[in-house]
Amino acid sequence: MPGVSIKDKVVLISGSNRGIGKSFAIQALEMGAKKVYAAARDESKLAGLVEKYGDKIIPLTLDVTDQDQVTAAAAAAGDVEVLINNAGIGGGGQIIGNPDESAKRIEMNVNYFGIMKMCIAFAPILKANGGGAIVNILSVASLSNFAFAPGYSASKAAGRSLTQALRVELAKQGTLVSGVFPGPVDTDMAKDIPMDKASPDSVAIHVYEEIAKGSEDIYPDPFAVQFAANVQADFKAVEKADAAGF
Repeated sequence: MPGVSIKDKVVLISGSNRGIGKSFAIQALEMGAKKVYAAARDESKLAGLVEKYGDKIIPLTLDVTDQDQVTAAAAAAGDVEVLINNAGIGGGGQIIGNPDESAKRIEMNVNYFGIMKMCIAFAPILKANGGGAIVNILSVASLSNFAFAPGYSASKAAGRSLTQALRVELAKQGTLVSGVFPGPVDTDMAKDIPMDKASPDSVAIHVYEEIAKGSEDIYPDPFAVQFAANVQADFKAVEKADAAGF
């Protein structure tokens, strides 16, 4: 699949109010994007981006689990060429130790069904605009389940499988579908993880550089690169190491 440069493109990013999503919005414009639809559940939290970048930032209210809001976003953003499915959630807790399913259902609704809803809504738009790209922000936790975050890992693994399915379905319309598998990133979600973390800006820049090359599987930090190599070399050893940390 041909690469998609972010320069002069119209981009939509879910979860743009903080963390990696905010960096994706900023770096898109710094790297020459024409316009960014910055989406968040609370549009007021996008005010800083609008103040800094003016009419190059179009704020959208978007909860990716709300079909009406997804439909409205697609209706408002018919010129999108690059869709970045960044919105995500964790914190569902243990499986046996915390049998309440509600938080784990939320993880799946956001991290799997949210991506699905967005891709269904925007795939025809990307086709009409020449193909473009879908970028799904997943996690190394999708490669091997982390025992301290089993529901999150499962939802990200489902997102990985969905990304593969979308790649097959959208190949004929010329849409690049990329999965991004970061390790720990210096965001609020990872603040309690005692590990070295990549900066959100470095992740965003790396992802944009990789989609310009047509990369489908993107490991945007040193931890992710090593983790993926370990999974490929000896999956069971990685699984046991993850379990040992529980």
